[in-house]
Amino acid sequence: MTSLAPPLGIIAGAGRPPFLVASGMRKAGRRLVVAGLKGLASERLVAMSDEFAWCGLARIGSWIRLFHRHGVKQAVMIGSVSKKEIYSPFRFLRYVPDLRTAKLFFVRVRNDRRDNAILLAVADELKQEGIELVSCVKYCDEHLADEGLMTRKPIKGNLWSDVEFGWRIARASADLDIGQAIAVHENDIVAVEAIEGTDAMIRRAGRLCRVGGWTLIKVARPKQDMRFDVPTIGPSTIRNLKNSRCSCLAIEAGKTMIVDKTATLELADKLDIAVVGIRTDRPLPRAQS
Repeated sequence: MTSLAPPLGIIAGAGRPPFLVASGMRKAGRRLVVAGLKGLASERLVAMSDEFAWCGLARIGSWIRLFHRHGVKQAVMIGSVSKKEIYSPFRFLRYVPDLRTAKLFFVRVRNDRRDNAILLAVADELKQEGIELVSCVKYCDEHLADEGLMTRKPIKGNLWSDVEFGWRIARASADLDIGQAIAVHENDIVAVEAIEGTDAMIRRAGRLCRVGGWTLIKVARPKQDMRFDVPTIGPSTIRNLKNSRCSCLAIEAGKTMIVDKTATLELADKLDIAVVGIRTDRPLPRAQS
């Protein structure tokens, strides 16, 4: 039975996570109003929504009008947006901003356009209009990474040494909002994620470390706002790691979303990639087995 509570909103980018959130909201008996970002969100979200509208990435005003029209008081922002597209040629023709977004981008975040600064400004804009952004994992927390070894392959010797070496460095990079992932091999930094995103960084690390056997460490920011930009991995991540000759993936337990969790971990086992979840509120454990 559908709840009489106000409908929940989703601002949907690309990928599977919007479907996980929508499914969780449905299980909670809530009606859904989805603002699908043009060129990013999947058309298949239409069938899962009570109300759906295509909205421009740079048109925050249209998101707000949609939510006001249908009485949305709380919303989730979920799904990937490739920031490199914002810096592509002719971007102002592709992403013509409305006045609200233009003021945000060229005034409020003029001196700091890192992801977190932009997303916090967006959250503030929505809050001013009576729309609260809530944790993007509130309705799908079963997909968060567990603590400890999540695959059959153990992590020993050099691989665990790389995890220990790289963990604090990855956290520092995330804290500076440079990127959430680094590649490590034999206690040396092979690659650091920046604007290109994790998948492109993985491919770059594979080209740089052709001997293979390297480790990917992907973390949340030390003060991660769970309303947006939560670290995410899935089957495509695992296949990319295998193609790039990676042997180990260390992620932050409780703060990393694993899309299609069971299938992702089964694929990691099949492709002989170890996956471990690590908590940041306690010392690093010893080598996993």
